[in-house]
Amino acid sequence: MNKRMFQMLVAVLAFVAIIAFVKFQQISAAITAGKNFKMPPESVTIFTARPEAWVNDLEAVGSVAPVQGVTLAADLPGVVDRIAFTSGAEVEAGQALVYLDARQEKAQLASAEAARDLAKTNLDRSKSLLEQHLVAQSDYDQVAALYRQADAAVSQVRATIERKIIRAPFAGVTGIRQVNLGQYVSSGDAIVPLQSMDPVYVNFSVPQQQVSLLRRGLRVTAAADSAAHAIGSGRITAVNPVADAATRNVLVQATFPNGHRRFTPGMYVTVKVDLGTRSNVIAVPASAIVYAPYGNSVFVVEDMKGQDGKSYLGVNQKFVKLGSARGDLVAVVSGLKPGQEVVSSGAFKLRPGAAVLVDSTMTVPASPTPHPEEG
Repeated sequence: MNKRMFQMLVAVLAFVAIIAFVKFQQISAAITAGKNFKMPPESVTIFTARPEAWVNDLEAVGSVAPVQGVTLAADLPGVVDRIAFTSGAEVEAGQALVYLDARQEKAQLASAEAARDLAKTNLDRSKSLLEQHLVAQSDYDQVAALYRQADAAVSQVRATIERKIIRAPFAGVTGIRQVNLGQYVSSGDAIVPLQSMDPVYVNFSVPQQQVSLLRRGLRVTAAADSAAHAIGSGRITAVNPVADAATRNVLVQATFPNGHRRFTPGMYVTVKVDLGTRSNVIAVPASAIVYAPYGNSVFVVEDMKGQDGKSYLGVNQKFVKLGSARGDLVAVVSGLKPGQEVVSSGAFKLRPGAAVLVDSTMTVPASPTPHPEEG
């Protein structure tokens, strides 16, 4: 019995030893394969860092305002008798837009004109008698005063009738009318907004430290948002001499031609002021920048040597200090030299020393003044 148990124990130990030996061989082979394994190169595109002469500018957010803009209102109360414009129409200065019912005033005008004509007849008769020395000078003066009073009454009624005609004080574009035919309006009731659309003002604020860089006549471009192309170009026409006490910003006003109606009063725009100077920078595509809390970096493509002594094309991570951006490009202030090749796409999947394969069939377009393709 003991002999049989001994034989079983020897068999189990031999089986365990065989299994352990097989596993040891497998693990050793895996470790050897891991040491010899090389990651396949990552496919990337590259961009050669190049010096650029960039125009120094100042960027701010502004709002569009009309050179002239009002909401026309009724001067006198009355009933809308005729509407002589359509909403959104261009009107000329002095053009009649709305007529209020003036039948009562016109009747008063007829009465006043009759009284004036009678006074004129009396004045002519009195003048003839005065020349014949048949009336006193005081009597003639009294008749002359009555005539002037009657003539003034006619002018007063005519002025009242004219005030019941709402006219455009300047050339511009009407908004949406706020009255209807037959509607009774009180004095001061809104009739229609009127905006002068060409030219327009773009007002924006700059910090007090940058006011010394600005002067009248500097070129300004404006875009509907920070990512859009400029939709207009104008010039600085005024710089407020007083800074805002709360923000310490100074208000600047630029005038833009608006013949194509690209600007609408009230819209927000991003403005760039051309300061008239240039700076030499090293520019790379924005897609080449790896942004991180501990610092921004780029991957530079270089010839490297592996542990086996063989050369390969790899990447080296370089930390950089960034400047301003222009279109697709970003200025690198320090950390990069002109002529160095940086990874322009695919940088997110790289690590220092990684092997790369440059894909020359696919390039990333980069320009300080990009023009999107129209579909």
